[in-house]
Amino acid sequence: MPLAISGRKSCCNFGMATRRHRTTTRHHLSQKRRDKIMIRWIQYGVIAGVACLAGAAGLTFALAAPPVGTTAAVEFTPDGKLKKPDGYRNWVSVGAVVTPNDLNDGEAAFPEFHSVYMDPESFAHYEKTGEFRDGTVMIKELIGVGAKEATSGKGYFMGDFRGLEASIKDSKRFKDEPGSWAYFSFGHKYPLKAEATKQAAASCNACHPTSVTRRRQQRM
Repeated sequence: MPLAISGRKSCCNFGMATRRHRTTTRHHLSQKRRDKIMIRWIQYGVIAGVACLAGAAGLTFALAAPPVGTTAAVEFTPDGKLKKPDGYRNWVSVGAVVTPNDLNDGEAAFPEFHSVYMDPESFAHYEKTGEFRDGTVMIKELIGVGAKEATSGKGYFMGDFRGLEASIKDSKRFKDEPGSWAYFSFGHKYPLKAEATKQAAASCNACHPTSVTRRRQQRM
């Protein structure tokens, strides 16, 4: 005989199913937000490659004050160098992209994985507004392509560490830079630099002019 299910138990099961559905829905929406962040970041050239170092910035002492209720995610030295942030892997992981040489005739501009992290306060602000707030910090790890086959099938799997970079939006500190974004590199091998000098933003932004232009046209 089929098992009889009481009405009370059915309601309980329905409630649990509803909660699971809501949780799944929230996760789906959050993932869509993360995807949008990665797309916008790529379009604005934030994960562009490094070309050369700029001269040291003028004397400045602190990251532009973040909104009330938040704290600065990074620190600067008195001469404008960015200190290597600790604990960024505990920040929000917004995704990883890779453009392997195999798919680019052996000449990919950036063949590594780009694993991107955003400070939690800025991520929360982005989820509410869809905009990068003043003080947003993005950390990018460059990781080479390792194995291309696993027991689960063929693909591209992360290999050796290739570098650590950062981009920061600050309308006071970097008011003369496009979009108020500045770029830093802590090196491409261990040991990493403890402090990084601001790089030439023009070289970084030049990697995605087509994407930026297309996005502006879509807004018109």
